Amino acid sequence: MAVRYPIVPNNITVHLGEPDKPARNITVPFTDYIANVASSEIYPTWPTNALIANIYTIISFAMNRIYNEWYRSKGYDFDITSSPIYDQTYIENKSTYENIDDIVDEIFNNYVVKGSQVQPYFTRYCDGRVTKCDGLSQWGSVSLANQGKTPLQILQYYYGNDIGIKYDAPVGDAIEGYPGYEVGLGVAGNPVLAIQRDLRRIRQNYPAIPDITNTLGIYDEETVAAVKKFQEIFNLPVTGVVDKGTWYKIKYVYTSVKKLSDLYSEGLSENEATFLYTDEVKYGDTGIEVEYIHYYLDALGFLDKDIPRLPLNSIYNNNSIAMVKAFQEKYNLPITGIFTYRDWLVLRNAYDNILKSFPKEYQSYVDELYPDYFLTRGVTGNDVKRFQRFLLKICKYDKSIPGVRVNGIFDELTEKSVKKLQKDYGFDINGIVGPLLWKKVVELSKR
Repeated sequence: MAVRYPIVPNNITVHLGEPDKPARNITVPFTDYIANVASSEIYPTWPTNALIANIYTIISFAMNRIYNEWYRSKGYDFDITSSPIYDQTYIENKSTYENIDDIVDEIFNNYVVKGSQVQPYFTRYCDGRVTKCDGLSQWGSVSLANQGKTPLQILQYYYGNDIGIKYDAPVGDAIEGYPGYEVGLGVAGNPVLAIQRDLRRIRQNYPAIPDITNTLGIYDEETVAAVKKFQEIFNLPVTGVVDKGTWYKIKYVYTSVKKLSDLYSEGLSENEATFLYTDEVKYGDTGIEVEYIHYYLDALGFLDKDIPRLPLNSIYNNNSIAMVKAFQEKYNLPITGIFTYRDWLVLRNAYDNILKSFPKEYQSYVDELYPDYFLTRGVTGNDVKRFQRFLLKICKYDKSIPGVRVNGIFDELTEKSVKKLQKDYGFDINGIVGPLLWKKVVELSKR
């Protein structure tokens, strides 16, 4: 399992105006943005501790907008605006102050957190003279600094004693929440877990949305029903599939009901930010992600001479690294031997292309290939029929299997037979067919 902690972005995209007003978007380094806002919002002559406290609020405010995809979830193509009415003051091409630049360079990857919450805290603030608010007073922070208060003590004075600083957060390219493909029946992974988590919480405010009991991160019939009701409530096309529009509507409603972009936030706990699947797999790792990677790489290597087919097991070892490096080189990815989420998207697409354009000389093998999505109750189509044909061959010699109708419908009987096979061969008994069970069923059908 992996906790999705916030990443401090290399860059931030700023809309040079109010959200709905026509204006240019510019993308600038995150550190330049913070220094610009700080030089626009506060005075360089203030005590150092006041400067540091204020810069923490500026960083955390921006990080909160980015982490919650506040504007992108509303359909905008930027992270934040330059308007102090909505966000923070940013002035294009403004000169910054040397002492503020130095502080920003020192603390840019630290942000404010509240209690056990994971998300960057929404550090609302105002000048404290012309405007007043429930958050930090910029001029008030000067008075506190002159009294000898530390930056953390200043922040705690305004935001509560449970305020803390997350130090040395990871820095990297911001990854868009939407996975880049439509998420529907049979899809599995962290995007599905995020959808299910969000809908469960939204359901507390909108109880008409059906519950989702599956915790495996597999898009099943329950998830389809919940997504359809959500789409109906929020006037979206009722498809049961999460496209980009539905994804960001779910994100926006989830952020709103939890008040993640609010001073009085319900917050996001570490448990809620923990997902089953890791974002990168490296030497020595074990688990289902490793086995899935091996399955897809081996299938790719079967047709592509540039991908070596090497002996593999359930451990990410030197053979895994060699195959991954060859795959990364072939598809113009960073050649690291470490398998990342971005690699996974490319591998899935490459495997899907194999299924669509299988060479004629290998047609006798095409039925044996896994269809690149999980088969679960309610799925229909030729891939289910292929699986049922293999299952029927097993039923002919193993009379303990409940049976199967080769009808292309993953029905109750098919599910019962899948569960019996899972029980017999040491799989999790969930009635869902993934690549490893598919491979086992193909092997058993050849006896």
